Amino acid sequence: MASEIQNVPAVPELNRKDFVTSNDVRWCPGCGDYAILNSLQRTLPELGVPREKIVIISGIGCSSRFPYYMNTYGFHTIHGRAPTVATGVKVANPDLSVWIVTGDGDGLSIGGNHLLHLLRRNLNVTVLLFNNRIYGLTKGQYSPTSPIGTRTKTTPSGSIDNPINPLLFALGAEATFIARTIDNNPKHMVETFKAAHEHQGVSFVEILQNCVIFNDSAWDPIYSKENREDHLLKLEAGQALLFGKNNDKGIRLNGLVPEIVDVASAAPGEILIHQPDHQSPLHAQMLASFGLPDFPTPIGVIRSIQRPTYSALISDQMEEAMAKKGTGSWKELLHGSSTWTVE
Repeated sequence: MASEIQNVPAVPELNRKDFVTSNDVRWCPGCGDYAILNSLQRTLPELGVPREKIVIISGIGCSSRFPYYMNTYGFHTIHGRAPTVATGVKVANPDLSVWIVTGDGDGLSIGGNHLLHLLRRNLNVTVLLFNNRIYGLTKGQYSPTSPIGTRTKTTPSGSIDNPINPLLFALGAEATFIARTIDNNPKHMVETFKAAHEHQGVSFVEILQNCVIFNDSAWDPIYSKENREDHLLKLEAGQALLFGKNNDKGIRLNGLVPEIVDVASAAPGEILIHQPDHQSPLHAQMLASFGLPDFPTPIGVIRSIQRPTYSALISDQMEEAMAKKGTGSWKELLHGSSTWTVE
């Protein structure tokens, strides 16, 4: 399928500064959002897309200030409704590169239903979901991704809610591209954002992001300098699932159950190979379920498959209808057989 985003050959050479606005960036000092903003501003100049064809759409929350800090077109919408606005933008203008910026609260609580339908429709947009496991803008309430036992202002005795796994949520909605990256690795973020943009269909990227004020160091057990070798599983298509300081540990299947094994003791071909393009969701589901304390946390592209995009299907329907019924007119539409007069 041809790309819906038509890259114009005469795009002027851009750099990060072209995407920086004059607005003061108002996040708390040390917030992970700064690194994400910088990484996206570094990514966009390398995509070959004119700046006027890029749209950043957000909902409500700390992450949703993004449109003010990106020198592109954009919308700062209402709580949870960024997917709805993005759908209208993309359907009306299929050649635009549309990026949705949301948080674990905005996207998975009040906006969960809207996000679900965006993913299942396979709209050709990119969703960046910042996951800090807390409500930051409203000053530290537990969120849909807060682990059981999390003590906050609204859960002083500890949360008893089972948290949402964003990757499994996206997989359940049959998103065609699912990835995870982390806010303390700009290089990995840029690589992931590029891969998400290149995908033809909906791209869902979870970003593990630190809230330095209300949930500081929430991800340190996974990605701190002391822990990342043993607790991060870096995914590469076609490569074995290895981790550890010297890649001395791997993932194999014992029947249908994944388990960790020392590479030195594994039989040839026993270590699983990462297959993000496999049509079956089972491989992606296994990886999306990984996490402490039993398994390392995977980062990278978890799933990438092809399916017709929503915009392409709508275009096909329109062409088919015009071929059967002609182009019609606004007058016929407004005063046709579906109207009546009340006397």
